[in-house]
Amino acid sequence: MEVSPNAYRPHRYLLPALLLPVLLLALAGCGDPAAPAAGGAGTGGAGDSGGAGESAPATPELEPHPDFTMTQAELEALTANAPRAARAAVAEKPQYFLELAAQLLALPSVQLRLVDKDHALPADAVPDDLVVLDRYADVLTLNRSGLSLRAALIPDLLAMVEAARQDGILLPISSTYRSYEYQAGLFERHVENLGEEQAARVSARPGTSQHQLGTALDFGSITLEFADTAAGEWLAAHARDYGFSMSYPDGYEELTGYSYEPWHFRWIGRTATGMETAFFDGLQQHMLEFWNEHEAELRRKLK
Repeated sequence: MEVSPNAYRPHRYLLPALLLPVLLLALAGCGDPAAPAAGGAGTGGAGDSGGAGESAPATPELEPHPDFTMTQAELEALTANAPRAARAAVAEKPQYFLELAAQLLALPSVQLRLVDKDHALPADAVPDDLVVLDRYADVLTLNRSGLSLRAALIPDLLAMVEAARQDGILLPISSTYRSYEYQAGLFERHVENLGEEQAARVSARPGTSQHQLGTALDFGSITLEFADTAAGEWLAAHARDYGFSMSYPDGYEELTGYSYEPWHFRWIGRTATGMETAFFDGLQQHMLEFWNEHEAELRRKLK
């Protein structure tokens, strides 16, 4: 058989096909040997829209409450010096804490003013809305006439007295607002009878009595025995529901500066007793100390 002269010549399409892989390998070797592979170290990985070396913008820390420009970290710093239980409670429920704080910031500052042995009122501090309780003598149990309290607390007092009466309990009121001068005379009598050291455990020096605020009440016999009466037990269980807080509870003399007074309650309002109960173990002194120290900062952070 005669073989065509072109039979052993490479096909005109075969040579380019054989050379193509060689060319591609050569081109691959021309890249920057130091350049990292896509998605490797030094790049933003898949979907990176930034330039070389750029990182994605940081996500701003969330604020626990929309009414405050305060982050969780800032709130933790604010409560750093609070009792451990209070710090834990705020960390667990930051939104609720700040919600109560926002409501408290809307109140007159005097309602939560800290008055104790280290924080005194001036001699001329007199509430401008005192109401003589004799006008409510038909619904209140008054141990003497001439007692007076601030008008702001009267609705809560009447509501509390009504609730106690529905439970068959009377709440006899024995002492309310006291002027600076009245407290000075009372403390002096205690000093004469007990000596100054003992007097300071059971009576306030003038200017340091909560009674001067016009929002503190003494109920019943003003003795330790009051704690075991029906009225004393009812108040211990329910007074906070109406905005009244026991100022000097049993076992906390080192904290409050005064021995146990189961008859002495200060009205701070229902929102404040809610915060006291939820975040400060029901201790008025802890809550008012915290508020006295941090009210201004919370107010600055309120939108």
